[in-house]
Amino acid sequence: MMPLCFADKGEEVTVMKIGGTPEIRKHLEDLGFTVGGGVTVINSLGNNVIVKVKESRVAISDELARRIMV
Repeated sequence: MMPLCFADKGEEVTVMKIGGTPEIRKHLEDLGFTVGGGVTVINSLGNNVIVKVKESRVAISDELARRIMV
């Protein structure tokens, strides 16, 4: 298991665990990140990670990407 920010670009990975406070977990769930769901890293720009989750592209901060274990 590793944080999402370390996943290779273009590789689809499965979310194994979401850490953080209940508010952070709820926010990530609202964006489409769920345990068992697939996520593909599109690009990393500075401190942001652009991912494809549930047929949508979402930009999240590196800090949030470190809380998503894949």
